[in-house]
Amino acid sequence: MDDLEITGLRSGSSRETLELLRARPPKERADAARNREKVLAAAAGLFAEKGVEAVSMDAIAAEAGVGKGTLFRRFGDKSGLAVALLDARERDLQQRILSGPPPLGPGASAPERLTAFVAAYLRYLFDHLDLVRMSETASPGARYRIGAYRFWHRHVAILLAEARPGADADVLSHALLAALGAEAAGVLRDEYGQDRAVDGITTLAQALTTPT
Repeated sequence: MDDLEITGLRSGSSRETLELLRARPPKERADAARNREKVLAAAAGLFAEKGVEAVSMDAIAAEAGVGKGTLFRRFGDKSGLAVALLDARERDLQQRILSGPPPLGPGASAPERLTAFVAAYLRYLFDHLDLVRMSETASPGARYRIGAYRFWHRHVAILLAEARPGADADVLSHALLAALGAEAAGVLRDEYGQDRAVDGITTLAQALTTPT
């Protein structure tokens, strides 16, 4: 994934490119999968009860009944747990983008699909804001190393290239996704309320799909 080239926006290869970006590691052993599910269930429960910041890795290991070494080797830290907890939700949104009904899925115009993506992504983001923020801010540039970010970037770039031929869709895609970051969108929600935040970011997306 780290070496994947994010260039060349040939519309005919868009679905294949997005499917490649969704690729996941091979299926894990049954015992490892059981431990993983126990850890994720424990983390989800503790985060919901006490808040992400208040829960330690020691507490998660104890709740899951696994050794601390196992927990740290598997997930690294709480940001790694956040990424894992968000994975299923991200894959659901990705699948709806690839094969769901329009306008989020195929069959609508590029501007309509981009507007639908922004709305769907913001619903996901605000429903899981603390987890997304932790996954994106664990270290400098953490957001851009998350596999899902490559998917979102590629999808948005493909739509922008279709809506505005000749524009630098790769750069514009990063610029729009900056507004969809947990820190930026969270500040907008806190300052102006969720409805205004969604309306403002949607207006930005629509402006980017309007040829100059």
